[in-house]
Amino acid sequence: MLTIGGTTNANESNLRLESTLQELLSWQVHIEVERPGNDLSILFNQEPLLPGIILNNNQEYVGMISRRKFFEYMSHPYSLALFSTKPIKILYKFFQTEILAISEDMSIVKATEITLQRPPQIAYEPILVKTTCGKYKLLDFHQLLLAYSQIHVLTLVQLQQVEEQSRVAKAGFRDLQQNYTRLIQNEKMAALGQLVAGIAHEINNPVNFIAGNLVHAIEYSQNLLNLIRLYQQCYPEPEADIKTAIAQIELDFLTTDLPRLLTSMEVGTKRIEQIILSLRNFSRLDESEKKLVDIHEGIDSTLTILQSRLQNNQIGANINIIKEYSDLPQVECYAGLLNQVFMNILANAIDAIEESLVTCTERSRSISHSSLVRDKGKIFIRTQLTDENQVIIRISDNGPGIPENLQKQLFDPFFTTKPVGKGTGLGLSISYQIVVEKHGGHLQCISTFGKGTEFIIEIPIHLNSELV
Repeated sequence: MLTIGGTTNANESNLRLESTLQELLSWQVHIEVERPGNDLSILFNQEPLLPGIILNNNQEYVGMISRRKFFEYMSHPYSLALFSTKPIKILYKFFQTEILAISEDMSIVKATEITLQRPPQIAYEPILVKTTCGKYKLLDFHQLLLAYSQIHVLTLVQLQQVEEQSRVAKAGFRDLQQNYTRLIQNEKMAALGQLVAGIAHEINNPVNFIAGNLVHAIEYSQNLLNLIRLYQQCYPEPEADIKTAIAQIELDFLTTDLPRLLTSMEVGTKRIEQIILSLRNFSRLDESEKKLVDIHEGIDSTLTILQSRLQNNQIGANINIIKEYSDLPQVECYAGLLNQVFMNILANAIDAIEESLVTCTERSRSISHSSLVRDKGKIFIRTQLTDENQVIIRISDNGPGIPENLQKQLFDPFFTTKPVGKGTGLGLSISYQIVVEKHGGHLQCISTFGKGTEFIIEIPIHLNSELV
């Protein structure tokens, strides 16, 4: 039995802060698990935007197959021929995919927060929505993010209006501020989720395939080379045709260079695996609770993410990182949030140095001398442990510095010194909230205009149990 219920669409322009999943575009396409697997291909081909199909057994829900997972599995050798004529229930046993089910009366903001906490491997899977009458429908993940972004804009607009009215409606302002904080955190989680799911997950599968087979390729090639050497020992005078073939392929060079080539490939795959690990350590998507972590590991992972900006900035000059790490114990903290602070501060330092380097480069060209830009870009990272069991992280740069009249506004929401389109004015405000409110610490900025800027992060080794 096959049921195509079509889609349910709402006017997204009328979304409100408290809008629920019921107001979003959804799909109700059902199929019985006794139907042949080829029926799934037909449905997906008929509806190019269909995110998935709900599986029923005698009209009772039993599961869901997403478009991405279906075509990914059916692209394997022999899968299409093997499952196209067999019942769907046989194919479904091989999926074993986690399915997120949410009630349709849940708010879009709350649903986005829950969805973004899914493991990276299912980050883009459709969301199963249960209706008030007990039926099921599917919501595309991207449709949810689109609605969330619209509510985000609406929240910011209303927040600004409330602030301009000098808090006339205090109760409404508190609700908006709470919603604003959650939206900001969801925005960062969305960015990190896309980073891990779009890079780490997608690259990790083929890299693991290459790395796993490379071990055997090295072993097989060595066995073949040994066999060739054995032939050369047993038959030192080969036929003329074999001598010609040996000369054409440069056998001596090949036997020497092939192991080196495979070893280089092995080193390259290990480097990619290290980068993927750094991405995962930075995002900490699977760690929403506080735990003991290595602060230095978080800083190093952040630097790995920013490596391209450190080496390939606007004028082609490298930015040097000078690290002075002290011996630190593991710190109880929210690792993902703290890494977000490191990212914001380090990215601002890179922006400041690039601005300074560009200015120096223009001056050096006018006097045909490059010493002004030589060895200019530096970021110092120092850590220490105080007698009061406080960890201090100092991040300083030798950029242009911040004028004194602007330093008092650095941690204000929406304040930025960057040109339009290059800064939201939220990075340092969020960092202050994470350090002070979330970890009970201190965040301080010391800057001398024309000489550079230093941010001092101070957090306790153990979090206060009252902090949330």
